[in-house]
Amino acid sequence: MQNIAIKTENLTKKFGKTTVVNSLNLEVPSGSIFGFLGPNGAGKTTTIRMLLGLVYPTSGQISILGKNMPSQRKQILPLLGALIEGPSYYPFLSGWDNLARLYSMGTNDKKQKAAQIDRALFQVGLSDAANKKVRAYSLGMRQRLGLAVALLKPSQLLILDEPTNGLDPQGTIEVRSLIRDIAAKGTTVILSSHLLFEIEQICSHAAVLKEGNLVAQGEIGLLTNTGLELQSEVSDVVKASQVLKHITGNEVEIDKSFVKVRLDGNITIEQCCKALVEADIGVRSLGTKTKTLEEVFVELTGASGDV
Repeated sequence: MQNIAIKTENLTKKFGKTTVVNSLNLEVPSGSIFGFLGPNGAGKTTTIRMLLGLVYPTSGQISILGKNMPSQRKQILPLLGALIEGPSYYPFLSGWDNLARLYSMGTNDKKQKAAQIDRALFQVGLSDAANKKVRAYSLGMRQRLGLAVALLKPSQLLILDEPTNGLDPQGTIEVRSLIRDIAAKGTTVILSSHLLFEIEQICSHAAVLKEGNLVAQGEIGLLTNTGLELQSEVSDVVKASQVLKHITGNEVEIDKSFVKVRLDGNITIEQCCKALVEADIGVRSLGTKTKTLEEVFVELTGASGDV
């Protein structure tokens, strides 16, 4: 049986009469990179705040690393790191000094403290800017510093909210590689991002929220494996659509000289091609494509792909 790092049971949060998170049953596998998706206002941030003990649930249960949140909060928090919603810093202190003030390893060993801070800054590419005042940091540098805060101590669980916000393409690639390395060493990573392409690139699992409700969760490959879509350029789109609807049982989309239809079950592209040719329809091109995470997201939530 797969180990579960985070499990929620009927997790609900209401603000007055408004239900922000509704009976959420979430399962985050240990060692996974777990994408947390949803349109603005879907309840992602509220859920993350409940996971961190920053907001108390109205009802339901939260289990993190086998412990109950919030009743065992003091035992859980030392085991995780987090970057949530653009952290604040002391602008007149350097990046190094900001980390020194936030350091929470529970040790008075100055050499160990300095080594941990240097390591975190190196991991996020801020070694050269360690002594520069944070007020002179760009947005991307501040984001890197926030990630360094999350990496100050070894963690079993890392929760990152928009970790690539403000980063240039090279910085995004570096952070993506860093997250992969962290997960490869056994740390579970929860990643909330507006960039669905980024989630598809890096995550092994994902969950999608809509209006506080969980509408999908599981492995990325299974979420996007909703059947092949056949696309064909034909000589007679009307006649071809009738043939393909008959053989597949699905509605056919017509786009100029192309027809598109979802292939389910045992229906193959070869069978479709044969049926079109036998119906005396000229086939100029024929191919299939699988859905992207963005296409699945739009179908599930009705929101645009840029969430």
